[in-house]
Parts: sequence; structure tokens; C-alpha cells
Amino acid sequence: MKKQSIYQLTGRQLILLAFASALIAVGAAAAVYSYARFLLPNDNSQVTFAESAPAGIADPSTVSDEENNIEVYKAISPGVAYISTTSVERDFFGGMQEGKGTGSGSVIDNNGDVLTNYHVVAGASKLTVSFGGEKTYTATVVGSDPDTDLAVIRIANPPAGLPVVPLGDSDKVVVGQKVLAIGNPFGLDRTLTTGVISGLQRPIRAQNGHPIDAAIQTDASINPGNSGGPLLDKYGRMIGINSQILSPGGEQGGSVGVGFAIPVNMAKRVVPQLIQYGEVKRPKLGAQLPAVQDLMQQGYRLPVQSGLVVYQTQPGGSADRAGIKGITGDGSLGDIILTADGQKLNDLDDLYRLLDKKQIGDTINLEVYRSGRTMNVPVKLLAAPSSSMRRVSQ
Repeated sequence: MKKQSIYQLTGRQLILLAFASALIAVGAAAAVYSYARFLLPNDNSQVTFAESAPAGIADPSTVSDEENNIEVYKAISPGVAYISTTSVERDFFGGMQEGKGTGSGSVIDNNGDVLTNYHVVAGASKLTVSFGGEKTYTATVVGSDPDTDLAVIRIANPPAGLPVVPLGDSDKVVVGQKVLAIGNPFGLDRTLTTGVISGLQRPIRAQNGHPIDAAIQTDASINPGNSGGPLLDKYGRMIGINSQILSPGGEQGGSVGVGFAIPVNMAKRVVPQLIQYGEVKRPKLGAQLPAVQDLMQQGYRLPVQSGLVVYQTQPGGSADRAGIKGITGDGSLGDIILTADGQKLNDLDDLYRLLDKKQIGDTINLEVYRSGRTMNVPVKLLAAPSSSMRRVSQ
């Protein structure tokens, strides 16, 4: 089952290390966190979300479960978008052919902005949106964030009175509570499924390999085409963005009752930057960092048992400016980062978790192994320079 994430190196070893690092980066990118706490405080004030329960939904305690399902669907489904994508792909013979895809999304404001998954719109050359019936609207990507698998698209000339899906509070959800999912599985327009929250704090991965911690697990049926659609509470408030399933058939398989949604509170932090900047401005260490344990498993001998080997630093990046050293031109081993702010670093996920709690301009303290001794190096966190080197891990 899978989810839909030697003190002196010879020249030959240096090449092998580079190749191994590339494999690590590529392997992570092929895999299917609580991120984006790094919003600038003043930016959030420019984006507001509907949070009140929508009209037309009675107090769930006063109606039957069936009546509640009907009311939530009637109130929310008009604001759930059917997203169709077209992409241009090169075939085996070098020719160009069109690829088609579908997904779901939720209207989040009166500007025609629709929240969906990044993987729904990634690589699309054309986007159209519909809300039932034959009428379709063109749309464009406003902003996207591969690390959280979230994106915002905007409808051109949205219809008047388009319902907005209110956002709830995913920090208050509990295992066992009722949830409803609305989306477009297998192209079936605005389908309702129901279930419960089966688990919380589930670790999943975005398609670029970045860890997404704290995902919501549900047994409400989620299938291909549901991606990007809302996971709702019984009051009709979105508590998650349906994103992945665990299936014996892999990416093409159907639901077996194990689905995952990105918590809506993560989206609340990410979306304002997507709308304002088109991306999330995150601090980056700016270095290519294969894990010591991965390299040792490949037969390399290293002077420590855990940490991140600084293979290469990004010119002008945080690590470079702090004096962190990568492998030298003659093959000599550079720095190995052991801890960050006192937290042990076994792999890149540990570093991601730390950086996701930081803002650009913050300073972290790295414990570094260099030339037989350890030292503390303060590093001021910067955004990645515009001229990024290839395959920088973080």
C-alpha cells in the first residue's frame, strides 16, 4: 500500500557522493507540515475569511443526521468548484499531446478565489471551473505552494452571488466527530460522502517530498477527483482540504476508507501569502544536505553517527553567509550539522520541522562538526536567493 514523500574523500568518491545526493533529492521529489507559520503579521490583515456557519443549516442537535447531511450539502455544494485542467506533455517520440485532469476546490472569498491542491493544478496550461450545469469559467493560478500541496486559483468574471465556503478551526476537531466531504470523484459532479475523523496528526508527504505533519485522517470516501475539495464539519465549516488516500492500487486506486486532509488552519496561514505574493516566503538554510545515516548505509565512513553533511552551500544563502563549509574542491569533507537550536538532526525532515516554525530574519544556532571538533555557528535565516543552485535540499 502506498500514499498518493572517511575524513578525506577521493575524486571518485566525491562524484559518487554527488550522485547519491541527487538520488536522495530525486527520490524525495517523487514521494507522495504544518507549514507556513512564517507569514508577515501585517499581510494577514489584507485577507479575511468567512468563518460563521452558513445560513440554512439548523443546529445539528435539533435535526436528524439525515436532515443535517441534506442541509450541509444544499448550503455548501454551490461553492464547491469542479476544476478541469489541460496540460501539454511530450510523448515518447518527442511529439506534443494534451493531458487532461480534474479536481475540486472551495470558493473562499467574493473575488472568485478558489482553494485547491497544488497537485491538482501543477503544470496546467489551461484551467476551467464549473459549478454544475454546462457553464464554465476560465481561471488562472494566483499562487501555489508545493510544500503544503495548496494552491489558489481565481475565476475570471465569477458569477454573482457565488457562495463562499466558511473556514472552521482544525485545532478543535476530535477523533470520532462527524465529517462530510464534497467533491468530484471520477468526474461525478459535486458528490457528497460522509464519515468520521479517524485520526489526527497523521504524517503525509507532498509530491515534492516535503513532510506535511498533522494531517486529518477520515473514513469518508475520497477518490481521484476529490483532491482539493472541502472536508466539512456538521455546521458546514471547512476543517480540511481533501488531498490523499491510502490505496492498494496506488495513485489510480480507489478509496478503502483511509483518506487524508490538510488541516484548514494550515491553509489560513498559507493562503494570504499565496494571494499577495503568489508563493509562501519561507526561510531557507540554502544548502544541499544528505543525511549521515543515508550515506553510511551506502558504505561511506564518516566521523559521526548522525547529522546532515554539508555537500554544497548556495552562494548568498543563509549557510554561506554564516560561514558554513561544504565539501572542498580537493574532496575534503566540510561541515556536518549535528543539531539546530539544540534539536538533533537525523534527516531533512527534522530540519524542515524546525524551519517551519521560523520566520525570515530569525537566527538559529547550529552545532557543527568541523575538522575533528564541534562548534556553535549562529545562522541568520534568509529567503532563498533568486539564483538558486540546482537541487538545494533546504
